[in-house]
Amino acid sequence: MILEAAQYAATCPITPKAFRPFVRSSVSLWSRARRCSAQWAPHEANCKTVIREIVEGMNQRRTAVVLGSGLLRDVPIEFLARSFDTVVLVDLVHLATVRAWLSARRLSNRRLVWRDISGLDGISTGKPLEPLAFLRQVPFLDLVVSANVLSQIGVGAARQLARDGRPEQPEILRSLIQAHLDGLQMLPCKVVLITDTSYTVTDKQGRVTEEADLMHGVATPPALRDWNWTVAPFGELSRNSQAVHQVIATRFPSG
Repeated sequence: MILEAAQYAATCPITPKAFRPFVRSSVSLWSRARRCSAQWAPHEANCKTVIREIVEGMNQRRTAVVLGSGLLRDVPIEFLARSFDTVVLVDLVHLATVRAWLSARRLSNRRLVWRDISGLDGISTGKPLEPLAFLRQVPFLDLVVSANVLSQIGVGAARQLARDGRPEQPEILRSLIQAHLDGLQMLPCKVVLITDTSYTVTDKQGRVTEEADLMHGVATPPALRDWNWTVAPFGELSRNSQAVHQVIATRFPSG
């Protein structure tokens, strides 16, 4: 708890006011990642490998944008910084320890952007739902990585609707997820999509006690690669339960 409190205290002052409500959940994720580092390592390695392989096949490498950069555990940031002129990291929160790590590595060509890319704020305006439209304003954009953020759009939107006293509306969650996919596929650059699509909770006897479709029925593109990610090993949720997420990685254009 001491480390979490210190992380929270150090991150809040350097976070724009509008994004400070998200600091607590980001610190919680950081704490879980530390506790479950051994179980998360294969997933993180797979993510980095997919990104590296696609970048290595690119001839033009000017600007790369990472959506959902988060803890940078699943992003080969040093490789991207060496490979591109500029790397833009986009998320709701950039933790103090992440910023300190980036500074220590002297990655001077990275840029931090605080942004809500869910589209939930504009869902009731009647305007076209284009949460990734801002990417069209990024000069010399050659790569966009959506890094394990797509499923969290639905999770975060459901929580916000609940806080607002509004019943969960599946059509809203589906529209936000679809808008993210549509936005990625319309970009005139290379795109890497990595996302968990569903999860199962099982007990030590292998019985499924809970499962859910994190895409809420939205079809995902064919996977270039897929794997399982033990997000919560036994002892994290409870002594007798573990949560395993199913992950896909793909790219646009597919050729």
